[in-house]
Amino acid sequence: MACIPSVTLNTALKMPLFGLGTHKAVGYSNVYRMLDEALKLGYRLIDTAAVYRNEEDIGTCLKELLPKYGLNRSDIFITSKLAPKDQGEGAAYKACVKSIERLECEYLDLYLIHWPGKQKLKPHDVRNRQFRMESWLDLEKLLNDGLVKNIGVSNYNVRHLDDMLTYSTIPPAVLQVEYHPLLVQKDLVAWCQKQQVHLQAYRSIAIEEGRSDPLVIGVAEKHAKTVSQVLLKWAIQQDIGVIPKSTNEDHLKENIDIWDFDLTQDEITDLEKLHKGTRFCWDPTPMA
Repeated sequence: MACIPSVTLNTALKMPLFGLGTHKAVGYSNVYRMLDEALKLGYRLIDTAAVYRNEEDIGTCLKELLPKYGLNRSDIFITSKLAPKDQGEGAAYKACVKSIERLECEYLDLYLIHWPGKQKLKPHDVRNRQFRMESWLDLEKLLNDGLVKNIGVSNYNVRHLDDMLTYSTIPPAVLQVEYHPLLVQKDLVAWCQKQQVHLQAYRSIAIEEGRSDPLVIGVAEKHAKTVSQVLLKWAIQQDIGVIPKSTNEDHLKENIDIWDFDLTQDEITDLEKLHKGTRFCWDPTPMA
């Protein structure tokens, strides 16, 4: 079983650097098989969201599986996220409570605002900023009420983050964004380092163009590892958390098997040079 390193957040609490993404993992049987294998392999961070529509199945499965592996709730780090439709004063608080109820977990280790805008509003609508502020203040209440242990945001850019500092009384503990060698967001890395916010990456390995690049393939062959393992280790060695998603048993094993090798600094730098600003997911740049 893998021994996964942790990062100490600005709340002084620890979070595993490596976890399990669950986007598109739906249906009780699929979720059960995925979590059963993941817990057996040593996965201890589970990342979900209201919009994934799998919180209830995850909660049910964890209730059944934790005793199987001699684990308690405190041994697992659970992240969920606020849906864009639930942005706003009061609504964000209630949405988190509902996520906790669906997950049957009493509290969340981390709760994120999933997107810097309100559903049905146009990107340029200035009301997006108001809803972001109201939602964040709700998250601060959730933290103070003990319903969540850490709060953060996802898909924010530097402009959104700088604005957030004008109304927040509690800084985000985590910023979760798309991050990989084809999208090296140095401005976000610098912002997080300055503000002591942990950067966590999604879409680390599902980058079709990057996976076929001769440089990535060559580094993988040199270390006798797969391309996915190299891409994950590239982030981990920069203290960037990763949450690769898979319901495939072989891929779950492959993804977590990254602790017996290290990339050289030259390799890390060379992979970074693949940056093209390529996004495979949402682009928050137009959001007011």
